[in-house]
Amino acid sequence: MKLWGGRFQKETNQMVDDFHSSISFDRRLFAQDILGSMAHARMLCRQGIISQEDEQAIQSGLQSILTDMQAGKISFPPESEDIHMLVEQILTERIGDAGKRLHTGRSRNDQVATDMHLYAKDTCGDTLALLRELEETLLQLAKKHAEDVMPGYTHLQRAQPVTLGHHLMAYFEMFKRDMIRVCQARDAADSCPLGSGALAGTTYPLDRAFTAAELGFARVCMNSLDGVSDRDFLLDYLAAASIGMMHLSRFCEEMVLWSSLEFGFLTLDDGFATGSSMMPQKKNPDVAELIRGKTGRVYGDLQALLTVMKGLPLAYNKDMQEDKESFFDARDTWLKCLHVFTEMLKTASFRTQRMHDSASAGFANATDCADYLVKKGVPFRDAHAVAGRLVAHCLSKGCALDDLSLEELRSFCPAFDNDVYAAISLSSCVAARNLIGGPAPEKVLSAVAAGEQWLAEQKL
Repeated sequence: MKLWGGRFQKETNQMVDDFHSSISFDRRLFAQDILGSMAHARMLCRQGIISQEDEQAIQSGLQSILTDMQAGKISFPPESEDIHMLVEQILTERIGDAGKRLHTGRSRNDQVATDMHLYAKDTCGDTLALLRELEETLLQLAKKHAEDVMPGYTHLQRAQPVTLGHHLMAYFEMFKRDMIRVCQARDAADSCPLGSGALAGTTYPLDRAFTAAELGFARVCMNSLDGVSDRDFLLDYLAAASIGMMHLSRFCEEMVLWSSLEFGFLTLDDGFATGSSMMPQKKNPDVAELIRGKTGRVYGDLQALLTVMKGLPLAYNKDMQEDKESFFDARDTWLKCLHVFTEMLKTASFRTQRMHDSASAGFANATDCADYLVKKGVPFRDAHAVAGRLVAHCLSKGCALDDLSLEELRSFCPAFDNDVYAAISLSSCVAARNLIGGPAPEKVLSAVAAGEQWLAEQKL
């Protein structure tokens, strides 16, 4: 007979047992479940609801179960229904009637909600540690490549010169926002539902603040209905994961492009690439492509839970059992992708001379040529037209702007003088863009320093 089966006249259909069971995936909550039960037992004893003798037996029994589960000595049979019931069953087998008193003043509804709050907090901590490592890697690379010129792109067409360091710091800013979002998700999870009961609390004199403090929560959930039915904190993490995976995917897309022969900006370490079973010359960026593909999977996890929650009346509904697989999958996928991406980035080699040559050949300094004429008194629209005609002329000759002689330049506009070559050199073009957030090497290094300070100030 099930622990909840007192009012039932027959056993649950085996097919329903299999369909209903969540032990195959919620087993990973065993540590959170046991720690939550330990805190609940301490509170029950402190409030005089159970005896000190029973509380000691419960603590000893739960600790033994935790130790055995961590050591892999306990199996998780499908018929156990869920991790909460399994722990209680084993506890009662080990310590007798005292184990039956553990669930006093508690429902599986607030129990599982508490487990997920605890698990989500732990997940946020794991995620922040990996994001920090990625950010530290980006800062190191940006500092190293602060002066290495490369073409910046719009519409995937060469546009204006930037530096590799500047480009990498753009991703630092993206992942910085990811860290902020994860911190917000962790704060959303930092409230304790325990004491909400099934939906309406309990008549027992529970000390909810004590239990919350024992479990390291900042506060208690302030409404029992919301306490058992809220999954916003999981959605917050899934949203952060989806955006974070999108950032990884964008970076991976560039690594795929940059490692191609057509770009040649990047060489992936052999340990982070694969070959072809047919074509011996191939070196495929499979890791980057797979991360790019897994982004859609995490999007699906977010959409799945949003869809589960969208039509649920208060309070708990069995639909909400579907929260776990989506959350666990997104968590596992994002963390694995962050880890492998960071290692791939650390071991990649940037071909900076190829980047520089590409910026030069792509007329990335055409805007600076027009700006040069503006500074000589030529109206911008006229200067823009002159620079455009010069580009067309260079394309017909197969040369760069700075390959043209002064005589050729003056044939398009008499305002050109000898100082034009310094003005349109790639290094000058980059150095002149020295506004805050610009690609000038000094500003890139300032951004790196600010990033290092920001990371150091984060209490993760």
